[in-house]
Amino acid sequence: MDSAKINKDYDLICVGGGIMSATLALMAKILKPELKVLILEKLSKVAQESSAAWNNAGTGHSALCELNYTPENKDGSIDISKAISICNQFEISKQFWSYLVNTGHITDPKSFIHNVPHHSWVTGKANADYLEKRYHAMKDHYMFQHIEFTKDQEIMKKWFPLIMHNRKDDEPMAASRIDRGTEVNYGVLTKKLFDILEKDYNTPVQCSEEVLDIDPDKGVEWSVKVKNTQTGNIQHLDAEHVFIGAGGGSLLLLEKVEIDEKDGYGGFPVSGQWLVCKNEDVINQHHAKVYSKAGLGDPPMSVPHLDTRYIDGKRELLFGPFAGFSPKFLKEGSNLDLFKSINFKNIPSMLGGFWHNLPLTKYLIEQVTMSFDDRMDDLRKFVKDAKNEDWHVVIAGQRVQIIKRDEYEGGRLQFGTEVVSSKDGSITCLLGASAGASTAVKIMLDVLEKAFPEVIHSNKGKELLQKMVPTWNTQVDETSFNTQLKQSEQALKL
Repeated sequence: MDSAKINKDYDLICVGGGIMSATLALMAKILKPELKVLILEKLSKVAQESSAAWNNAGTGHSALCELNYTPENKDGSIDISKAISICNQFEISKQFWSYLVNTGHITDPKSFIHNVPHHSWVTGKANADYLEKRYHAMKDHYMFQHIEFTKDQEIMKKWFPLIMHNRKDDEPMAASRIDRGTEVNYGVLTKKLFDILEKDYNTPVQCSEEVLDIDPDKGVEWSVKVKNTQTGNIQHLDAEHVFIGAGGGSLLLLEKVEIDEKDGYGGFPVSGQWLVCKNEDVINQHHAKVYSKAGLGDPPMSVPHLDTRYIDGKRELLFGPFAGFSPKFLKEGSNLDLFKSINFKNIPSMLGGFWHNLPLTKYLIEQVTMSFDDRMDDLRKFVKDAKNEDWHVVIAGQRVQIIKRDEYEGGRLQFGTEVVSSKDGSITCLLGASAGASTAVKIMLDVLEKAFPEVIHSNKGKELLQKMVPTWNTQVDETSFNTQLKQSEQALKL
C-alpha cells in the first residue's frame, strides 16, 4: 500500500476494453461530459477478446435468421417473443451508431457494418414445416413483415447459389430471407468508440493494466487494485462506480467483490473454432448469412451457419461454430480459471448446472474429438462439393456461459447475457455471451439507469437520449419502428 498511487477522482471505472465498456463509457460522457471516466484493459490493445472480429459471429444478431430465438411450442405454434425483443434491441444499437455518424464522430460506417441478407435454411420435411410456420408467425409482425419464404430450389439458387450446388431436385428443404440483415465488425467498431472517447472526450484508455481486486472504500465507493502487466507497478484507483465488462474474465473478478448479489453464480467455459475459406472463387459465390437448426438435443450455441464476413478490409467466408472445451475463461486466460471460479457458494449451482445439462457435456466431448475431416463433413451438409484444400481452421473466441442458482435444480445453465448489480447500482458486472455485442447499447443503457439514474432522468439526459436512441424505453409501434429503421439505414449507408 505504501507504494500505491492513490487517485480519488473517477466517477466511473470500466474494467475491460471491449464493446461493452466502450459503449457504456461513451454514452456516459455524451450524457454528462464532466464525468471522469477511465477504461482499464489487461491486454496491450483493446478489442482483442470477444469483441475481435474473428472471435464472434458478427451477425448483427437481430433475430432475422437465428432459429433458436423462435422455438416451437408443444401445441405446434411458434413463439416469436424473444425474436421481437432481440430485434428491437439491435435496432436501438443501430440508432446509437447512426447518432455517432450524424454528429460527425464516425465518418465511415462501412468500415464496420455492411448489408448482408439473412437467411434461415433447413432440410427435411419436419424442419421445412417448422420454418413455414415460423414464416407465417413472423410475417404478421411489423418488425419482420418483409420476410420471404420458399421451398423452391430455383429461388434458393438465387439466394445462396453455393449451398445449392449439386442438390437433388427431390430433396425436401425450405428457406426464408430478410434483405435488411447486417454484418458487423465489432472489433473495428469498438476501436472507433474508444478513439472518440480519447480524442473528443479526453477519456483515457489504459492498456496493460490488470485489475486484481475491487474493495469497498469508505471515502468514495470502491477501491480498484490495478497491476501494470509490463512494469509490475501496483496502484489503487478510487471510483464511485465500477463496471466489470471483461468478457469471460468478469466472473472471476465479480467473485472478489463484496456484494451479496454475486452469490451462486458460476460459469462454464466454451471455446470455438471456424472453418475459413481460402479460395477467392468460392468466397465470391456466397453473399449471405445462412443459419440452420441445431442438432437434436444440441445447445443453442451449436446452430451451424455459413457467413459472409468483412474482416480487415477483406471479404471472408466462415462456417461454424465448432465448440470445444478449455478451462480458460478468456482466450488469453489461464488453465486454472475454471477451478479458481468454484467456491462454496456456487458449488450447488455448478453441480446442478452440470447434472441438468448432460447433453451439453456429450455435445462438447463430440466436438472436441472431431477431426478436420469430420468438420469438413459437417460443412458439406451446406456446401456439398467443399474441398479440404479450400478451407482451414481458425480459433474463435472463448465464452463463459452463466450458471445461475435455481431453487429446484440447484443450478441452471443460461444462454445469453445478464447484468449483476449491487443494490445501489454503484458496481455492475456483465456475464454471459450471445447476443451481447449486438444488444450492447440496450444493455449499457440499463447499466446507466442503475448507476446514474440522476443523469438518465434529468431533462438534459432525456433530451439527449431522444436523439441518441429514440425508441429506447418507449412503446414501439409500426410507424416509429419503420421510421427509425429507415433513418438508420440511411445514416449507416445500408
